Amino acid sequence: MTKEEAAKKAPRISLHGHWSSRMAFVLAVTGSAVGLGNVWKFPYITGENGGGAFVVVYLFCVFLIGMPVMMSEVLIGRRGRRNPVATMSLLGEEEGSSRRWGLLGSLGVIAGILILSYYSVIAGWTLAYTYKSAAGNFAGGSAADITAIFDTFTGNWLEVGVAHTVFMALNIVVVARGVERGLEQAVRFMVPALFVLMLILLGYSINSGHFAEGAAFLLTPNFAALTWDSVLVAMGQAFFTLSIGMGAVMAYGAYLPAETSITGASASVVIADTTISMLSGLVVFTLVFANGLNPGQGPGLVFVTLPLAFGQMAGGTFFATVFFVLLIFAAWTSAIGLMEPAVAWVVERFHKTRVQAATMVGSLIWALGFGTVFSFNVLADVRFLKGTIFENVDHLTSNIMLPLGGVFITVFAGWVMCRNSTADELGGAGPTYSLWRFLARYLAPIAIIFVFLKAVGLLPDLAGS
Repeated sequence: MTKEEAAKKAPRISLHGHWSSRMAFVLAVTGSAVGLGNVWKFPYITGENGGGAFVVVYLFCVFLIGMPVMMSEVLIGRRGRRNPVATMSLLGEEEGSSRRWGLLGSLGVIAGILILSYYSVIAGWTLAYTYKSAAGNFAGGSAADITAIFDTFTGNWLEVGVAHTVFMALNIVVVARGVERGLEQAVRFMVPALFVLMLILLGYSINSGHFAEGAAFLLTPNFAALTWDSVLVAMGQAFFTLSIGMGAVMAYGAYLPAETSITGASASVVIADTTISMLSGLVVFTLVFANGLNPGQGPGLVFVTLPLAFGQMAGGTFFATVFFVLLIFAAWTSAIGLMEPAVAWVVERFHKTRVQAATMVGSLIWALGFGTVFSFNVLADVRFLKGTIFENVDHLTSNIMLPLGGVFITVFAGWVMCRNSTADELGGAGPTYSLWRFLARYLAPIAIIFVFLKAVGLLPDLAGS
């Protein structure tokens, strides 16, 4: 079969159903993208990497690298209509290449499993903090008091493990219900609610008296504080927060109706995701400076900064509780996206029901998650390569697996798939298609490879740098 013949094949039917509308898809992928990566991870890695200069690089990575990768992943998913492994194998053969492209799908599925193994633990923190907020544990607390609460909680492996277990159980329930009854219903309420709460918090931070200081830290570039490792972190965060390179977007693309514009839907997701990240940064850094805290504190930043701020404000107990409930929702929508590719693969490969597949995959992720649970307590002193088990898994997935997955996704979409196939999925060979094709074939993969090789020390320093 020639490439042209493959491009003319009748559209496949997804084995898992479809999104009911374009908005459902946008909400689902936005939900997968918007989560702890925006509210928890973006502020603390921005603080660790110098603020404004890091944000500039991050925005560049999101729009000029992340978006073409997302469009590539969606079009591949919709073209194949199967789980990421089967889709890549099928399209590799149809496009005149090789079924071994299925290994790329496997890389994404494995990355999603590994990311969710620690993501679930951090999401479990939000469950525990919802209870602590409702109980008034943060009311009137000093910075030392709030820090002690966080250290005591993360130091108790049993308490953290229980929270991790509960979150994974919630995740399994949603994924087991399928596309329309589970995934779609979950995001229709959670994603809009998160936007509303972020705007409420932004209003509070503007009136805190330190908004200008927080905004200056986030928006004023200081390129002297930027390193090549920071650039790699920014690119990894762009991939992490957009949920690309891990199979989630490809799996969701498989359920996208044929008449939906991939370009428009992808742009909506990228803009929504970036907006939430920037709002989170403004809120968190304003509260950091208002309370004399360190913006480079690390993974505990949101779990120390926001409880401290809520503890000092009128109605803080209520606002803190609502915030952590909605943070659970944000984490939940992202987690089901991370889990979906592996579940779809088990259903198709082993002919299991959704309930069986979700239980099997969820149990594996739950067990792996205890590596992260122990990284903050009983195994905190066990360090190798990049640090604790959690730090190693985070570095492996965000800075290695996701960028490499992004390179091969764009290479496949831009070079292996014929022009007829990709133009058919992207609505014709107009200016938008030409721009995507240039970015996917040249800028995105070359930039990813260069930054990756530079950060891991395989390229020499530039003269004068």
